[in-house]
Formats: sequence, C-alpha cells, structure tokens
Amino acid sequence: MRHFFAFIKKEFLHILRDRRTLMILFGMPVVQVLLFGFVLNNEIKNAAIAVYDPSKDEASTALVGKLVSSGYFRLAQNLKGPEEMEAAFRSGKIKMAVVFPNEFAKNAGQPDARVQLIGDASDPNAAVTLLNYAQAIVGDWQQERAKAIGAPRLEIITRMRYNPEQKAVFNFVPGVMTLILMLVSAMMTSITIAREKEMGTMEVLLVSPLKPIHIILGKTTPYLVLSFFNALVVVLMGMLVFGMPLRGSAGLLALSSVVYMFVALSLGIFISTRAQTQQAAMFMSALGLLMPTMLLSGFIFPRESMPLPLQVIGNAIPATWFNPIIKGIMIKGVGLEVLWKNLLVLTGMGLVFLVLSLRNFKDRL
Repeated sequence: MRHFFAFIKKEFLHILRDRRTLMILFGMPVVQVLLFGFVLNNEIKNAAIAVYDPSKDEASTALVGKLVSSGYFRLAQNLKGPEEMEAAFRSGKIKMAVVFPNEFAKNAGQPDARVQLIGDASDPNAAVTLLNYAQAIVGDWQQERAKAIGAPRLEIITRMRYNPEQKAVFNFVPGVMTLILMLVSAMMTSITIAREKEMGTMEVLLVSPLKPIHIILGKTTPYLVLSFFNALVVVLMGMLVFGMPLRGSAGLLALSSVVYMFVALSLGIFISTRAQTQQAAMFMSALGLLMPTMLLSGFIFPRESMPLPLQVIGNAIPATWFNPIIKGIMIKGVGLEVLWKNLLVLTGMGLVFLVLSLRNFKDRL
C-alpha cells in the first residue's frame, strides 16, 4: 500500500505541474458557468424597433416612451413610410415595428381604436417574445389612460413578417447549417498538419517542391468540396423535408457558403499549425468553436440579451456574420446590397487566419 499511495502522490504532482491539465480541470467549469449563466436567458432586452407615427401626438409619443423606457426595446428608427419599414426589416436593423394610425390621440377614445405590432418572424421565438412584451406594455399604458380619461381598450393587431406560421424550422435550418459547416470544416482540417507532425512526415513536405501556401491550399481544397456538399444537403433537406423557402439568389447563397467555409478551413489550418498532435488539434477546435458558435453567435439565444463584453466576443465568431446571411437570402430574399458588409467581414477573417497559418508554418530552409 505504501507504494500505491506513493504512486497516487506522484500522479497528483504530475497533474498539479501541468498547467494545461489544471486549466481544463478548473478553468473550463468556471468559463462554462459564466457563459451559461449570462447566455441562458430567453429574456430579450434592447431590441431594436421602428415606429411609424404619422400623427406624432401626445398619446402616441407617450406610448412609444413607455415601450422604450421598459428596457426591452430601443428606438432605432422613426419611419416616414411603409417602404422604409420594408427596408429596415430586410436589412435586419429592427426586430419589430409599431404602426400608429392617423390622429391616434383622437381615435384612442373611440371603440375602434387600434395599434399594429409587426414582428420579424425569421427568428420566430424572438418575434413571439417581443410581441408579448409589447402587448403587455400597451395594455398597461391603456389601463393607465383609462383611469385618467376613461378611454376604452385598444385593439392590438399583430402581424408576423416572413414567417406568419411561426415555423421553428426557419431558425433551425440556418443555425444547423452554420454549425455543421464550421465544425466539419474546421475540425477536419485542424488535424491535417497536426497529423503530418505526429506521423513524422512533415519533413517530407518541407523538402518537396511545394511552397507552404500550396501545401495549405492542397490540404483544404478537398474539405472545401466536401463541406460544400454538406451545405447543399442541409439546404435541400430544409427545403424538401421541412418546407424552408429560398426567396433569394441561390448563386449568392452558394458564394456566401464558400466564403464561410473558407473562413472555417483557414481557422482549422491555423489551429493545426499550433497543435502538435491530432488529439490536441481536435480538442482545441471542439472547445474553441463548438460552444462559442452555439452560445454567442445568436443561433440559440438572442445576442441582444447578452452582456456587452459577450456581444463583443461574439463579433469575432464567424457564425455571427454568416447566420444573418443565410436567413437574409433564404427567408427575406435580400441581395448583396444588404449582405456585402457581412461577406466583407468574413473574407477579412479568412485572410487573417490564412496569413497567421502561413506565418506559423515552418518553411523549408
């Protein structure tokens, strides 16, 4: 038993001296608790809304002020006409619109008084939540007004844009496509160069006529083709099995998917140049990509409800920029005039990871 306890002591010392093991044992639980504690929140705050108010009287101004002061909404745009509302929804600048009739203050005392709430149902869960918030706030405002002047209750008309049936698949298919392309592309490529190091064949590549850029592109091209096939399968299944629409350009969707896969492949190659073993590369790609992509990109939980530091971190995740592209093309039918910024950011990310990979790649001497 003395030898057994000495062996246990040796194992404890070995673990305590290994910083990476300590980080996994104690750092990962802390990070997971903090992430899930801040992110696992279905409550939405500071959602961007637009207001179309041709009357601009005291009643409509008071109602808008009550909506904004609740903390659930922020006024992003005052609309001058219905055409501006369409453009705001398509660009993703707003999550909900509030439409007042002419002479709202005068009509608020009539039996047919009404106000319209329009939600962006490309994310059905968020749209339903925001409309419920707004209806409750309008109801409170009407009760306060009824006590003051005895006005009857307002009729609240709700409408869902792009997804009137509130199908969850409209949010599920784009999110799954984003997650699959990132994990498959990055994780599969992350083990390529690490495998060469582990098997001892890196020297063969270094003395070959190929330049580092050729080696990297040669290793990523097959995965690019296979990942594109995965994307095609997901889109076709969403359309044929679940009734997902494709209201925009199929060519633009294909181009955007290639750009996103280029980012994922470049990120995978960058990880592989840093890792020494396949196991380490797989662990780094899974830990560094799976949780952030699911939690911080807006795939499952609305980014508006997250603390500002997590929103900033989420901006560095490629899925944050690609998910709106898929929804914009497939659900809203928008084009390059709206999505160019997202594509430009993704292209920049891919080039940065590619340059970093080349710098980490040991060139032949």
